[in-house]
Amino acid sequence: MKSCLIVDDSKVIRMVARKILQELQFTTEEAEDGLAALEACKRAMPDAVLLDWNMPVMNGIDFLREMRKLPGGNHPVVVFCTTENDIEHIQEAITAGANEYIMKPFDSEILQAKFSQVGLL
Repeated sequence: MKSCLIVDDSKVIRMVARKILQELQFTTEEAEDGLAALEACKRAMPDAVLLDWNMPVMNGIDFLREMRKLPGGNHPVVVFCTTENDIEHIQEAITAGANEYIMKPFDSEILQAKFSQVGLL
């Protein structure tokens, strides 16, 4: 079973994502900010990270850059899931190591399509 770390400061978004991912046969772990997510990655590197951009303590882009430096940090497939949809944000995310980008709000169909696209399903 593949694992996905859901990183979002919204409890509702984490809950919705967890439900969808568990239906897709993923084990899930949650983090409410980038720092908590980095700690989770140090304990066990996930197969995938569903990542919000705007969060307190450490935002998504800073987390992504730090995670990619960790041992095994190049392994997880990172899908940004955010309201930031301008080309500058998307390019910055891809440059920092994101594999894909989806817009909020998302649903099961969108998540399944993106995860299939990046080879997780």
